[in-house]
Amino acid sequence: MNRMLTTALIGAVAAGVLAAGPAMAQMQMGGNPSGFGAKQQEKKPQYVPGTKAQEKVFPLGSMWTAVSMNGKPFTGSDRPSFIIDSQYRARGYGGCNTFTATAFPLREQHLAVGPLALTKKTCDKALAASEQAFLVALRTAGQWDLVGSQLVIRSPNGELRFDRAL
Repeated sequence: MNRMLTTALIGAVAAGVLAAGPAMAQMQMGGNPSGFGAKQQEKKPQYVPGTKAQEKVFPLGSMWTAVSMNGKPFTGSDRPSFIIDSQYRARGYGGCNTFTATAFPLREQHLAVGPLALTKKTCDKALAASEQAFLVALRTAGQWDLVGSQLVIRSPNGELRFDRAL
C-alpha cells in the first residue's frame, strides 16, 4: 500500500510539474505566471518626421530691379523696381509711374499683393504697355522664389525676374 501511495504521489507531482512547466519557467525568468502586471517588451517603431524643404524667408527691405518678364529682358534705364518693407508696404517704379501697395509674403512662398496706387504720368505708348504688363503681373503674383541671386515672382500673367539692387 505504501508503494502504491508513493507511486501515486510521484505521478501527481510529475503531472503538476508538466502542467506548470511554462508557468514555472516564466517565474524562474522573472515573469508573472498570472499575466497581470506583466510588462510588454514590444518595440514600437520610432516616428521620424519626413524631411521637408526648408521654407525660404522673403527678403524684406531689399530693393529689386526687374531683369525680365516672361523671358523678355527689360532694357534701358527705366527698368521697373520695387521694395517690400517690414510694414509689408510695397513701393516701386513701373518704368514710368511710381506705385505703392500692400504685399504679404505668405507660407509656402506665396505672395499676396493688394490693389496698386500709382501716379498718372503720361508715358510713351510702348513704355506704358510694358509698365501695364509689369504691374498686372506683380498685382496677380501668386508665388515667389529665390533662384541663385535672383527673385522670381510667378503669376498667371507672367514670370518676373529681379536682381537685387545695390
